[in-house]
Amino acid sequence: MKTSSIPNHDEVRSYVRERYGAIAEQAGTGCGCSTTGCCGGAETEIPPASYGEKLGYTAADLNAVPAGSDLGLGCGNPVAIASIRSGETVLDLGSGAGFDCFLAARQLAGTGRVIGVDMTPAMITKARANARKGGYQNVEFRLGEIEALPVADASVDLILSNCVINLSPEKPRVLHEAFRVLKPGGRLAIADIVATQPLPAEMKTKLEAIGACVGGATLVSELRALLAAAGFTRIDIALKEPSRALIREWTDDPRAGDFVVSALITAHKD
Repeated sequence: MKTSSIPNHDEVRSYVRERYGAIAEQAGTGCGCSTTGCCGGAETEIPPASYGEKLGYTAADLNAVPAGSDLGLGCGNPVAIASIRSGETVLDLGSGAGFDCFLAARQLAGTGRVIGVDMTPAMITKARANARKGGYQNVEFRLGEIEALPVADASVDLILSNCVINLSPEKPRVLHEAFRVLKPGGRLAIADIVATQPLPAEMKTKLEAIGACVGGATLVSELRALLAAAGFTRIDIALKEPSRALIREWTDDPRAGDFVVSALITAHKD
């Protein structure tokens, strides 16, 4: 019998692209990264607005964006920690249907620009339709991988990302790319899933667990080291312990919340 091993990079990317492409084609919100529900069909007892509020969004945030922008795929609210300033260029890694991009544009109030990058064609199509629906003139969406961003060097003031970097099989490349495109003085404001203890082998090798934002989580100490190696300073990783209850609903393994937790992460390019 074949011994289970961690899927290779192409297997992970293919699975994630197919999974989130299917999500983009489906209606419904508030399922988080559940392996079987609107992110595939899971039944959940969490109403959409309640789920968003549990992640740190306000009712005003949830009502301010075009319908269909919030697919319930986040694990926190990176916009809340971003301190967005007028005229800035903001980049969202793994922008999905555009939810955080539109909230960022709302704070920019017609100034600056917002760029969303996503590797899933169906998500880009959905996000562009949402931008047209909402009349966002300073928001654009680009098809691309966050390991090789279609963005110029030193052109971005702020990078957002929400529960996406954990999905990448090449996190050092993601962080080096983020550092490359940031201007000196630029910063990261990220919500993501991190590991607080080493994951069991069955979580790291199961594609469903990786796609549910659990199996690819990096240990907090390792993430801090990766950010520093990419050149970032003033790194802060704030764990959100209440998120463990939500995470337990994302996979068929109720232990997931024992190993991983949502975190709000900030770092700077000096």
